[in-house]
Amino acid sequence: MQRKSLTHLGETEMEVLHHVWDLGEATVADVRERILEDRDVAYTTIMTVLKKLADKGYLTYHKEGRSYVYAPAQQPNEVQHSLLRRLMEKVFHGSPSALVQTLVQQEDLSDAERREIKNIIGALEASEQSDDDDTA
Repeated sequence: MQRKSLTHLGETEMEVLHHVWDLGEATVADVRERILEDRDVAYTTIMTVLKKLADKGYLTYHKEGRSYVYAPAQQPNEVQHSLLRRLMEKVFHGSPSALVQTLVQQEDLSDAERREIKNIIGALEASEQSDDDDTA
C-alpha cells in the first residue's frame, strides 16, 4: 500500500528548494555543493530532485552551455502557504485555530517567539480595526 504524504514535497525536495530560493538561481553543482557541507549526496540525486521540482511547477529552468540553470517559479511564502493549508486541511480538519493552538501549546517557545506571535496578532487586529474604520 502506497502512503500519501501530508505534503506533496519530500524532505530532500524541500531542502533543494530552499537552496534554490537562497541562491536565486542554481545549477545541479551549486545545490550539491551546499548539501555536501552537511552530508554526502550524489550529483544524479540532485539532478533528479531539481527535475522533479520543475515538473511539479516549483522551479523553472533554462540551458546555459551544457548546464541547466534552475530558478524559483514560486516564492517561498506561496509554497509555505500552500503546504500549510494542505497540512491544516488534512490534520486539523481545516481549522487554523486548532493548528495555532497545537503549535503554541506543544512547542517550547522562547519569550521572543511569544512576543513575535503576540505582535503578529496585534498587527492583524489593528489592521482589522483600521479596515472597519475605513468602511464606517
